[in-house]
Amino acid sequence: MAVAYLALFILGAASGAIHPACYAYIGAVLPLVSAFIYIYTCTLIRGFGAATVLNGFIFVLFLIAGEADLAYIIGTVVLTALAEIIRKMKGYDTLKGVRWSFIPFAFSFFAYTLHWWTDTEGSLAAAIEEMPAGYDELMKPVIDNIPMLIVVMVLTIPIAMIAMRLAERAMKKQTAKWLEH
Repeated sequence: MAVAYLALFILGAASGAIHPACYAYIGAVLPLVSAFIYIYTCTLIRGFGAATVLNGFIFVLFLIAGEADLAYIIGTVVLTALAEIIRKMKGYDTLKGVRWSFIPFAFSFFAYTLHWWTDTEGSLAAAIEEMPAGYDELMKPVIDNIPMLIVVMVLTIPIAMIAMRLAERAMKKQTAKWLEH
């Protein structure tokens, strides 16, 4: 499941080749796939650790690859801790615990893109170095559009909730193991 989750992160990052807005906002729709990965991982890890294993795998790989900046590190640690705490509080043996813990987990890709807003100058400089000419000019309006970022982040919550319900329905056999509380 961790490899599938990595593939999802790579897909999200690669979406920036289409347009910078895709990279900045795709985190809102990635839960439509990550919900399936998360729920399945929760069936395998019945106690603490589902969010930690998934985000931890990406975290270690990003550290090795030099892709983990301070914003990503802090964001990932906070979101993973929230997911684990919520799942513990709502019950490891309940579907409610998985549902509620998925909400902070669903924001995980945003921790990766956070550097655009915490280190805008560095991100623009990296774009000049690594991306086709003019990409930085496409990035700037996306970065400056804070209202759109807020809307996308708020929309991530209902999308995550819908995604979890879809995953539950599609994975009836796995979710039947949990008590409905």
